[in-house]
Amino acid sequence: MEGSAGDEQGRPALPSSPAPAVVPARWEALREFTRARIALGRAGHSLPTAPHLAFQLAHALARDAVHLPFDAAGVARQLESLGLAVLHLQSAAPDRAAYLQRPDLGRRLCDVSRAALAQRGRAAPAGGAEQVDLVFMVGDGLSAQAVHQHAAPLVAATLDRLRASGSPWSVGPVALVENARVAVGDEVGAGLCARCVVVLIGERPGLSSPDSLGIYLTWDPQPGLTDARRNCVSNVRPEGLPVAAAAAKLVQLLEGARQLQTSGVALKDDSDEPNPALSDPTQSFLLGP
Repeated sequence: MEGSAGDEQGRPALPSSPAPAVVPARWEALREFTRARIALGRAGHSLPTAPHLAFQLAHALARDAVHLPFDAAGVARQLESLGLAVLHLQSAAPDRAAYLQRPDLGRRLCDVSRAALAQRGRAAPAGGAEQVDLVFMVGDGLSAQAVHQHAAPLVAATLDRLRASGSPWSVGPVALVENARVAVGDEVGAGLCARCVVVLIGERPGLSSPDSLGIYLTWDPQPGLTDARRNCVSNVRPEGLPVAAAAAKLVQLLEGARQLQTSGVALKDDSDEPNPALSDPTQSFLLGP
């Protein structure tokens, strides 16, 4: 038609210089400071293809971490190489589906494991188990991957620091608990007559952290304690809190718990040193000119 732009068949002509497919965000430079999904740009009104695919991959890795089978035998071999005895226990959750649907079952031991702890106490000299200062409980939690990668190195680093501190700690066997929640550590600690129990457990995977390990410390563990009686150190992984730093923080909490004979809200973590980047504006991209 006269006055219209297009080819002989009436189709509209393409722009001579099409707009770029991806429009970058103006604050893209900040991405070097974080793994968070910021400044991803846009393609029209949507997310660009590459960030969209990266999100799908991260989501798949998080789901895989939740459902990855717990290699208790492999973790046991790592711990035994440190000279530690290992007990294999099971929560009351009979399988992974029940564990995910019934969190309460993961907070207590199954009857067989509870009987095994009771039998261990009856078999001890003088008819009762000797009290120990510290027991580690390692549970798969919501990320067995985190436990496979970080639990044994963290136990090793913590024991090295405790030995170097000059204040002796007697250490009981390590309990490996399948389909575990944090609170089951209180039952394990009480069953092993521990003054303190440290639970190492896989945390809920984030979309950039499928391998994050959590640490929970309880002094005088007993079944039925609330979270107010526990101290937590989270995000133990190379991109978060490295194992060496986590061990240092844990030892500081252990020494404080033994000094105060308590844990949880009554025990404060004062191990962090001031961050020079926050006090010197020239070292911070947020506070600089």
